[in-house]
Order: sequence, then C-alpha cells, then structure tokens
Amino acid sequence: MEKPALVIMAAGMGSRYGGLKQIDPVDEQGHIIMDFSIYDAMEAGFEKVVFIIKKANEKLFKESIGNRVSQKIQVEYVYQELEKIPQGFTVPQGREKPFGTGHALLCCKEVLDGPFAVINADDYYGKHAYQAIYDYLIHHEDDEKYRYTMAGYALKNTLTENGHVARGICRMDSRGFLTGIDERTHIEKQGEKAVYTEDEGKTWTEISMESTVSMNMWGFSKSILKELETGFAEFLKHDLPDNPNKAEYFLPMAVDALLQEGKASVQVQASRDKWYGVTYKEDKQQVVAAIAQLKQQGLYPQEF
Repeated sequence: MEKPALVIMAAGMGSRYGGLKQIDPVDEQGHIIMDFSIYDAMEAGFEKVVFIIKKANEKLFKESIGNRVSQKIQVEYVYQELEKIPQGFTVPQGREKPFGTGHALLCCKEVLDGPFAVINADDYYGKHAYQAIYDYLIHHEDDEKYRYTMAGYALKNTLTENGHVARGICRMDSRGFLTGIDERTHIEKQGEKAVYTEDEGKTWTEISMESTVSMNMWGFSKSILKELETGFAEFLKHDLPDNPNKAEYFLPMAVDALLQEGKASVQVQASRDKWYGVTYKEDKQQVVAAIAQLKQQGLYPQEF
C-alpha cells in the first residue's frame, strides 16, 4: 500500500478573520498553525504533504511556509480556482467565494494515488488525532465498502467566544461508526449553552455541548475522489442555482451521502486533544497562549 499523504486545505479566503489567517504567526519564532500540524503529522509517519491554495496566494504561501517545510517533507501544490468545474457548467456571474471543501479536495485528484488524511490549514488538531488517522489508514483498505475514518471532537472544545462557527454534527452507532452528519453552518455560544440557527437568527435550537463534531480531519482511500467528482456535478446542477453566490459543496455532505447510500463506513477516532482555531482575529490570542503552554509542556521544541 502507498504511504498515506497529508492534504491541507488552505484556499479559504478568511473573510471573517479579515486576512490570510493561514499564514499568521502564532509564536515568537514565526511559526504558523500549519507548522505544528506538519510537525505532528511527520511524527505520526506522514512523508508527503499536499497544499491546496489559491494561485493568487502562491508566492506569499511559499515564502511563509512552503519553502521551509519542503526541506523536511515532500511537498506538492494544487490550486482551487472557481474555473475548475466540469464541462457544461459555468461559474455564476459575480461569484467570488470558493465552492467549498468538497471541491477543494477534488482538485487533488491528479496528485493522490493512495490513502490520505485531510485537514484545515487554520485548525490545530493535537498530536493524538494524527497518529490515530495514520494508523487507521495503514491498516485498512476498501472491501465491500469504502473504509474511511475521521477525528471527532466534543463541540464544547471547538467553539469560539467571538462569533459563530460551522460544524458537522455527528451521529454514531454503539461501535463508534458514523451514521450521519448534520451540517450546521451557524452555531454559537449563548451563555453556557450552544445553539444553532437555520433561518438567520429568527429561531434558535439548543445543541448538547458534548456532541461529537467533525473538524474536517478525515482519513480517506483514493476512492473518495471519484465520488466527489460525481457529487460535485450533482451539486452544480441541483444546489448551486438556488444560491449561486454562496452555496458550497461541503466535504461532510459528500461523506454523509455515501453513508446513506451504504457505500462507505467511517470509524470515528475520539480525539483526546483540545482543538484550537482562528475563525476570527479575536481568536488568535487564545491560540498563541495555547501554543506557548504546549511548548512549556515539552510537546514542541522552541525551534523546529
């Protein structure tokens, strides 16, 4: 079996954050969150990383991290651009927003020949999740079903005090296999509770803080790529016309569809680590403090 690769989705525009958050330093040495992600991934056994970026950000991205990490691990780049859509479809007039995480991963189909993990560029996942995903990928292959995996986090450990977030709320069976994902695009804290809205705040529904959520850390066989190709075409045909400037093809939606069709199984790896991220600029200080503490605990060297 080909060794698993690590795919990092870094093409997001960072509109809520107010800048290119993926390359914003989080320690005094100038490391960014991706440095810690790649460090953890390499310790787990990954030897190749694929960056999904926007072509317009290529020079800045390489200067900020790509050139540096290429000295330690094999690096490839793919570009998520609006024009990368199947023949017969056109980009809606005025559309600037990327087509989502499902489309981002689909852009990698030419450079992935074996199993791989997928993460967001601006999320800190912790060491345990990388090892769990890597170990699963090297010990499982597709059989009568696609054999996938994902890292699951408690919702309470993934919220921000500074606004709303999007999370895939996971449903699981007694053995820890995913049975479905409910994509909630607007979850926020209200006091000690977590609530979500699907009608722009007109009504709110409480959701348990202990809910298991997907933070877009997945382990896939290459079979997901052909399924994304089919699913993305369906999205462009049936879903995009309803909201041409904002509709997105989310990776959890694609996985959920495969679960409902009985084509795939997804083993949930319950992460022991706390997630950190920078959805908003105000989140950065918490991440900086957390990284400093992890260094003090000896999990990371000051320089690496």
